[in-house]
Amino acid sequence: MGFFDFMIEDVAIDLGTANTLIIHNGKVVIDAPSIVARDRTTGKIIATGQKANLMQGKTHENIKTIRPLKDGVIADFQASEEMIKEFIKNIPSIKKRLFPPALRMVICIPSGITEVEKRAVRDSAMHMNAKEIYLIYEPMAAAIGVGIDIMEPKGNMIIDIGGGTTEIAVIALAGIVCDKSVKVAGDLFTNDIMYYMRTQHNLFVGETTAEKIKIQIGAATEDLDTPPDDMLVQGRDLLSGKPKQVQVSYREIAKALDKSILRIEDAVMETLSKTPPELAADIYNTGIYLAGGGSMLRGLDKRLSKKTDLPVYIAEDPLRAVVRGTGIALKKIDAYKSVLLK
Repeated sequence: MGFFDFMIEDVAIDLGTANTLIIHNGKVVIDAPSIVARDRTTGKIIATGQKANLMQGKTHENIKTIRPLKDGVIADFQASEEMIKEFIKNIPSIKKRLFPPALRMVICIPSGITEVEKRAVRDSAMHMNAKEIYLIYEPMAAAIGVGIDIMEPKGNMIIDIGGGTTEIAVIALAGIVCDKSVKVAGDLFTNDIMYYMRTQHNLFVGETTAEKIKIQIGAATEDLDTPPDDMLVQGRDLLSGKPKQVQVSYREIAKALDKSILRIEDAVMETLSKTPPELAADIYNTGIYLAGGGSMLRGLDKRLSKKTDLPVYIAEDPLRAVVRGTGIALKKIDAYKSVLLK
């Protein structure tokens, strides 16, 4: 291996339902939506990432936008492969090369994944000229990214709310002691908002608009200390068919998301009830850590804290916590051998 080591590039990939992030040489080089646009007549992929995201909901019949990952796992094999290939090609230092280099990869996977889904991830990586492939469970990567020392004989609880799944895990001694993966996360929040706008305001809004509402005025509780301003939302009136605009407040969005957040709360309580007593004592002292884009929902930390009677901390850059952890595991591959699946 020694002589050819300089030809191998290390990449850490957080393959998310909503966003794909890639770390290379310790820096986040790709941070793009996990979406591709395909030309139906030729079957060719015409755009990936941000470009394809702008097309979402605005295409004609010859162009189809696809989200290749569903609930954190690969749903469309070919599209996901093309997407990752395109992203890796766009890494600045790989772009300059004449020949595509061999890759050593660490890829993030949800903790509730099946063997078949694991193989799909592995096969995708194989097709990308990957010589060494390691997989790491998302909550484990999030814990490393948040800055928890996972090797210690000490219990830590991490909740990673992504686009497709919420991963809840209790980690000790570099292993997952008990975990729960629920398919309630960012995407479901977006759907809840679309449904609420349809039923309460007779307004038909697209996914992109619903996502905007979630980011601008999304909230988990109705009593926030610093509430966001009301937002004007445009869409199509379901009764008249005309374009129309309505004003929406964060309290309404909190109502719309209530059922989904209740399911996350229940999953957290269930995981806590399965935690061994010694680790439960540790968690009482250390609290719960939140990572992933969904944890940025206003007031979610407060609500979870109220439910569990434990302190809840949000990671400093929750969107990148998982990929940061994956990058650290890749950098110190020997130290983290025990948490990586070869």
